Amino acid sequence: MKITLSILFAVLLSGCIAHPLEAPLPPAVVSEVPENWEQAQARKYQEKSNYIQSRQVAYDWFGNFAFSEIDGIPYIALKLLPKLAPQLWGSDENFLDAVGLFIDERQQSYPIARGIGFSGLSRAEAQGNIDYASFTCGACHIGRVRLESGQIDYLDGGVNTTFNIALFRVKLYQTLQTAYAGEADDTKYQLLTQKLLDALDTVHQQNPNYFYNNFQAGDRNFDAGYEAAQIALFKQHAEQTIKQFAQRAEAEYEGFGALIAKNYAGLESEMLAGFPGMADATGLSAINGYISLRKIPIIKGFASVTLPPEPGITDFMSVWEQGKRRASWDKSHTRLINGGGQWNGNVPMPIYRNLIAMLTLGLEKTDVRVAAFAEELLDGLPASPYPFNVDIGLAKKGQALFAEHCADCHQPKNGKVYDNLGTSMKRAYVVGALLNYAAHKQLYANCAPDTTVQLEGKDIKPCAEFDGVSLDDKKDLLMSPNNEHRGYNARPLSGIWAQAPYLHNGTVPTVYHLLVPDERPASFIKSKLDYDPRYLGFAWNAGQTANPNEGYLFQANAISALSNKGHDKDIVEGKKTYRLNWSGDKPGAFAIIEYLKTL
Repeated sequence: MKITLSILFAVLLSGCIAHPLEAPLPPAVVSEVPENWEQAQARKYQEKSNYIQSRQVAYDWFGNFAFSEIDGIPYIALKLLPKLAPQLWGSDENFLDAVGLFIDERQQSYPIARGIGFSGLSRAEAQGNIDYASFTCGACHIGRVRLESGQIDYLDGGVNTTFNIALFRVKLYQTLQTAYAGEADDTKYQLLTQKLLDALDTVHQQNPNYFYNNFQAGDRNFDAGYEAAQIALFKQHAEQTIKQFAQRAEAEYEGFGALIAKNYAGLESEMLAGFPGMADATGLSAINGYISLRKIPIIKGFASVTLPPEPGITDFMSVWEQGKRRASWDKSHTRLINGGGQWNGNVPMPIYRNLIAMLTLGLEKTDVRVAAFAEELLDGLPASPYPFNVDIGLAKKGQALFAEHCADCHQPKNGKVYDNLGTSMKRAYVVGALLNYAAHKQLYANCAPDTTVQLEGKDIKPCAEFDGVSLDDKKDLLMSPNNEHRGYNARPLSGIWAQAPYLHNGTVPTVYHLLVPDERPASFIKSKLDYDPRYLGFAWNAGQTANPNEGYLFQANAISALSNKGHDKDIVEGKKTYRLNWSGDKPGAFAIIEYLKTL
């Protein structure tokens, strides 16, 4: 009882400690408009290419490597899903286009869509285990835009606006139900196993490179020999492996239903269909705790206590130039200030920021190396340059307006949390005291100061210190106290053109609509790849694209968490007024838009 009370006290205390974070002192950083955009654009492209090439190993881990070597979806089973229920999945070339994952033309021999990794890429012993698959960092954070020529420009570190993680889980569950054909208990798993093995034999007989496409990564060849050996390993324990995989998928679907029932009343069908480019990541992570409690008969009825108190659905974030959001120590080295991650800055250290995103999948032995390589890559990864033309004269006018009204908040190293902008506060309250405590525990369990991993042949301790200060006895800093983050950060705006739509909940289609709130639409098309250079955002109505089947109709204000209000009234701080509503000065709005293209 004493232990229980002490834990409860610690949980409550962690939610009460608060130290307001402040914005950096002026003068604010304001980038100069280049004299020649074509040259500046070419230079930005080259700088980003050079940066990635100099960190190619880290980039590969970010884009292609699974989050665990011993857990996830059996890779062979994943590639057989369309054979079980072809009507639920996408094209023959890429069945995962049904959930917004794409074939990256820059790595055409990769055996599956960008955003899926498999453990054979990282496992030391090639045939030491079957390959497990999971989403990668690139699933959410490698995006695309269609250029005027019709070609695709890839946005490394940007946002995959088409990825629908919720729909993937729903389709996976529906595929299993199709395969069960009405059977129940262990009979359904036996039937599923037989159907997968039959499909496996059929596809492999037709194509001995069906699963791996004769892919090569480094010194490892995923050729017909590798594939045959993996198939043999998979068959050895197929029934047990497939049953565990299916039970986990069923539990995740049940947990997702519980999350929807608790926090998304009136939006049930839309949540099951999923919102491409969006997710309730905190909710998906909390489902793992829900699943664990549901396994304990005496307390299974209370499992929903692990779910967030509020709906936390938000847009995916661009993750480039993380150094501009990197927190720093205060003078006493007891507190992290002047930066932070997530929408509200509550995960200040980059390694844990990456790790907490990975823990969303709830995998056993999450691979800390992925988080460490992502930290290396993202700290200075340049934003993708705006790929269209810029009116330099108009941009210079916008620079002056930006400096006067925007720069004081949207600057590097601003850890301040703003709660006075009128945006929906639901996401800011999604991490309650219990979730905060659980997150601390999980983060520390996966990466403590003495955790050692091997990166590029060297043993390192990625969580031993931060900026030269030991993290021993600093477990409480892995996430900041909840009361420091009842609002949202004003992020630096590098590459802001590619973050569209806007606000944390993605309810405002373009920068124009952000600056001119009187014209914000109640509904618009999301997840198109075409772009609206005038309003600065992805194409948002049906008439703007030659691809009518692309995107989906998004309804703002369907629930309060999806309100498109906020950042729509002028703010007075001290003796200065910051204009946020430019409805009365549209030329000024367009000047700011032109300037933002250059960042």
